[in-house]
Amino acid sequence: MKNMSASRALLLLVVAMLLHLLTCTTTTTTTSTATTHHNTITKAKTKTSSYPDFQLLNVKQAITETKIRPLKPSLYQELSMNIPNDSGSEGKQKLKLVHRDKVSFNNKFHNHSHVFHARMQRDLKRVVSLIRRVSSGSTASYGVEDFGSEVVSGMDQGSGEYFVRIGVGSPPRSQYMVIDSGSDIVWVQCKPCTQCYHQTDPLFDPADSASFMGVSCSSAVCDQVDNAGCNSGRCRYEVSYGDGSSTKGTLALETLTLGRTVVQNVAIGCGHMNQGMFVGAAGLLGLGGGSMSFVGQLSRERGNAFSYCLVSRVTNSNGFLEFGSEAMPVGAAWIPLIRNPHSPSYYYIGLSGLGVGDMKVPISEDIFELTELGNGGVVMDTGTAVTRFPTVAYEAFRDAFIDQTGNLPRASGVSIFDTCYNLFGFLSVRVPTVSFYFSGGPILTLPANNFLIPVDDAGTFCFAFAPSPSGLSILGNIQQEGIQISVDGANEFVGFGPNVC
Repeated sequence: MKNMSASRALLLLVVAMLLHLLTCTTTTTTTSTATTHHNTITKAKTKTSSYPDFQLLNVKQAITETKIRPLKPSLYQELSMNIPNDSGSEGKQKLKLVHRDKVSFNNKFHNHSHVFHARMQRDLKRVVSLIRRVSSGSTASYGVEDFGSEVVSGMDQGSGEYFVRIGVGSPPRSQYMVIDSGSDIVWVQCKPCTQCYHQTDPLFDPADSASFMGVSCSSAVCDQVDNAGCNSGRCRYEVSYGDGSSTKGTLALETLTLGRTVVQNVAIGCGHMNQGMFVGAAGLLGLGGGSMSFVGQLSRERGNAFSYCLVSRVTNSNGFLEFGSEAMPVGAAWIPLIRNPHSPSYYYIGLSGLGVGDMKVPISEDIFELTELGNGGVVMDTGTAVTRFPTVAYEAFRDAFIDQTGNLPRASGVSIFDTCYNLFGFLSVRVPTVSFYFSGGPILTLPANNFLIPVDDAGTFCFAFAPSPSGLSILGNIQQEGIQISVDGANEFVGFGPNVC
């Protein structure tokens, strides 16, 4: 318990530093240009003196937490029944978020190494799919082989990293839903089901809901659906995902219940043909930037805003997801939200550089820019685990970290990670601070657990970043863990902090 309290206190301190870093960065710079990788690397050493150069990683605690057994769905359901709101939070629609590895849907317990490799396999598929979607206007073609070695796993793990539990229909039927910040549709599996995968809860039956109403092909709602079709006068939808999963069915207006809040006339997909495995979930809650996402549909009433805090399986804390302008926190470090008209579903942010220890890594800011053609840029994604940077940026970043961890015993690379350490027998180790320099000034200093993670229960820890063969950077959920992130779509800002989870 003392260890958990200490970790939480450290995390609070780290996030609090964000607010001071808006104006406190001082630099001294000397530059010379390197001619590697199309002159994208500038040899600039930038000294920053506004945050600690090093921090401690609690190795023993991290290894212990890898052995935490996941909850049974029935227990998680009980924990999700009543979610206490913070003081002054009336009107907020707040849900408990849980990582998929924290809930056991098949009553099997797998060791941390197995869970890790399965997660990396999902991650590869997710990143390949994401890059293909945002690169649709280019001639580039990417496959899993472009992202490092293929990860071997004993079972297909399907889609989705984080779940919420909401009520669908009237009366509400509780369902597990995958959240996805890169998707623009809400859907659930429905009876009658021609083809459905296994889910934990009973299939939703529209005939049992007094509020279910089909959408006609001539409806304005149907016009907003990509690749919409028509069958017997009813609007049809179809969505495919990067891992081969898909859903097909009819569009409807339905009532969703989030805690004590009831939201009527939400356009949802009623899936009658679904394949893939969403690990027990009944469907997906799209949180993307498009008009058909849950956030987009709430925009008139709730200001097109939401806030979330992600936690991993290996913690006793709870994450949360809440909607509405009232959920926007006071005291966050705000940066501009960038829109990509070629990929409107995704949330982009500006990144100007990366820091290791007390140094800003010599990387040209151009590497992270979103071009007029919609290529490059930095996407925040709840469904991607590991943060990716273009190869040239990743290598400079990684090498800077290796230079400042020469005292730690190395280990062979594991899965997509090429920089690993053997920390067996250590209680804690001193590691350099890792930071993101956002455009406009703020600097996000990551907790040690967000960049040096255990990949087994035997003391192997890896630097939790990976190269991307494209120009796209992705801010993954491992690096987002424990920090409140808020998206204010109406005012075009993204906030980090001030709260933790």
